[in-house]
Amino acid sequence: MTARETVVDTVRAVRIAGPGREFLIDDEPVDILIEDGRIADIAPTGALRARGEVLDADGAWAVPGLWDNHVHTVQWALAEERAPLGSADSAAAAARLMSDVRPLSDGRRVGSGFRDALWTDLPSLEMLDAATGAVPTYLINADVHSVWLNSAALARESFRSPDGILREEDAFEISRRLNAADPPHGDRAVQSAGDRAAARGITGLVDFDMAWNADAWPRRVEAGFAAHRVEFAMYPFDLDRAISSGLQTGELHEHPDSPETGRGLIRVGSLKVITDGSLGTRTAACSHAYPGDPHNFGMLTVPPDALVELLTRATGAGLAVAVHAIGDRAITSALDAFTVSGAVGTIEHAQLVRHADLARFARLGIAASVQPQHAIDDRDLVAKHWAEQTAISYPLASLRNAGAELRFGSDAPVAELDPWQAISAAVARTDDDRAPWHPEESLTVDQAIEASVRSTLRPGEPADIVLCGEDPRTATAARLREMPVVATLLAGRVTHTR
Repeated sequence: MTARETVVDTVRAVRIAGPGREFLIDDEPVDILIEDGRIADIAPTGALRARGEVLDADGAWAVPGLWDNHVHTVQWALAEERAPLGSADSAAAAARLMSDVRPLSDGRRVGSGFRDALWTDLPSLEMLDAATGAVPTYLINADVHSVWLNSAALARESFRSPDGILREEDAFEISRRLNAADPPHGDRAVQSAGDRAAARGITGLVDFDMAWNADAWPRRVEAGFAAHRVEFAMYPFDLDRAISSGLQTGELHEHPDSPETGRGLIRVGSLKVITDGSLGTRTAACSHAYPGDPHNFGMLTVPPDALVELLTRATGAGLAVAVHAIGDRAITSALDAFTVSGAVGTIEHAQLVRHADLARFARLGIAASVQPQHAIDDRDLVAKHWAEQTAISYPLASLRNAGAELRFGSDAPVAELDPWQAISAAVARTDDDRAPWHPEESLTVDQAIEASVRSTLRPGEPADIVLCGEDPRTATAARLREMPVVATLLAGRVTHTR
């Protein structure tokens, strides 16, 4: 019997470390009994007769199943086979790295993860052509809001750019094409990536791939995908299709020919609307100009009136909305649109928030879907490009203290898909030997875990359970980041075990 086929009826001798612990009188080991994918009972070890398939936790610590609330799934899955460019400290270095990359089966060279915002030289078409020649070559920025193409790639994709750089919607279109080049291959990569996610305790994710995911996910489940739950988004270019298909947020979405294979894993998510750019590409819509570029305040890619119209249409069709808003101008515009339309949902990223907007999240019931690792990865960018901004950069504690619901994610492949990395980043606000960055915005371990789960360990709740090799409440920041995951259960079914 494989781990994926194992269905557990009793988890024996486990310590509850996450939400649900508050209902126990002490930290002694307990047994968790499972029926029909849900927790049926919790009692001191040995008080109830174990039944069925028993998983002996041997004193491991349990938290509810972990979620990543912001993933670009296919792009993340395919990143494994794209050249990593995070080490490139200049445009010249990135071009040299790509010169040695072996083309993929479709003839393209693809690299990802470069961060040009701190480079001292500028990318150019001539520089990349000299290094890569006639092989179509694509370099994807770590934030995915810009791409650098050589002349062969520009010609192949029928784009023009004097420096080879495409930004925002043009960059997204290039990523869509690369991700959709070979759907069966992409599905296999997603299957493998799902197993890696389960090994870190993931039992659910929100998929923001720029594709028609309503067909892709039932197809993957039909082919055997069973690693975690999925809520899939759609984009404005597919809004009419989503409405005519009757998609509504929260509904189960199974394969039409064989719904019994769906396992209840796939649900309709939100309409995703990207309303500004990013810090790394210097296009996030901000109140103050970017240094050295007095006319650049970033860009609102969706005007306020158009955003209200989109949110109103989505709400009328039964769809929640996830609004990408990074800069403070974009966040204010998004909150205004939620106010006028009555829409529900999330603001994704919320990296630069005006003090006056903090309380509006809670007042409107809008969750802040944030990526704690970004605060650490971007601290040098903030020092360079947002030094003159007066809003709060990468707030966590400020949002929570104002009553906002926090939902953690990675934005994978922008950051690694690892919920323990996000939890550690939120608690420590550093991942190197530097002092914590704005420690006043740090959270406690309990608060960080709360932002990473959708359930609690209580009778009646889904049996989505993560068994940890250490107590996360007492682990150091470094150990949190490396948290050993002993086993992951999804509705009582083992999706990972050591």
